[in-house]
Amino acid sequence: MIMKELNKEFLLKLYRKHESTEPMPFSDDICSFAFDLLELLFPAAISSKENEIKSQEEFEYKFAELERSLVDLLIPMESTSKLNESAEVIAKKFFAQLPQIYHILTLDVDALVSGDPAAKSEYEVIRAYPGFIAIALYRMANALHLLDIPVIPRVITESAHTMTGIDIHPGATIGAHFCIDHGTGIVIGETSIIGEHVKLYQGVTLGALSVKKSMASTKRHPTIEDHVVIYAGATILGGDTIIGHHSIIGGNVWLTKTLPAYSTAYHRPQIEVSKYDAPELP
Repeated sequence: MIMKELNKEFLLKLYRKHESTEPMPFSDDICSFAFDLLELLFPAAISSKENEIKSQEEFEYKFAELERSLVDLLIPMESTSKLNESAEVIAKKFFAQLPQIYHILTLDVDALVSGDPAAKSEYEVIRAYPGFIAIALYRMANALHLLDIPVIPRVITESAHTMTGIDIHPGATIGAHFCIDHGTGIVIGETSIIGEHVKLYQGVTLGALSVKKSMASTKRHPTIEDHVVIYAGATILGGDTIIGHHSIIGGNVWLTKTLPAYSTAYHRPQIEVSKYDAPELP
């Protein structure tokens, strides 16, 4: 009997949390919006025959429908004063940025094609490369983040994280011609600043030296200047850490200090190889 009463009390407590939950868009709807937009921007990203465009009229209708979808996502937050402007105004501002977002993404595709000897075409990169998916969804999320929209940008980049293993905070600042090769395990923190023509390999972390909550409003993550290559497993930490332009950071390097332009940093492993006598066979 005591257990039953405890269970009832616990269930009531949980239910009251459901009752008091503020209205927010559902994650599935947010992800659908992001991927539908990606498919309209890049036909090579279309994953289902049902989503193929049959005419210009249909194409324009789908764009208008997506703008309405964004408004619908924002309206629940508008009702709780989480937005600085109306849902309609924010949606129009976001869609007005699409030509620039698209232009930068085409430069990112060029960087991926030219930066990976295994890449055979733009079509292959857009259709199959996790680096492109992560970058494309980041650029959408970043535009929404800069419009002061809560939650939605993070849901978009976390969906990319789930799909690709690449974790890019929507608040990061990333220049054009960005190339992620392989990508699994990459982490790019909220206040990271990355210049143009930067290339990252798998397992790279651009992180903070401290995770204290009091530092939430400060620059905690490093700055990577133009034309930098960072190889697999490198960790670069700290808001004051700057990697100068045209530098190369080798695999497994751990850095917490600034490097001047044209630097090369590498980890020197100590590997000992010894030879032993093979046992005689019977």
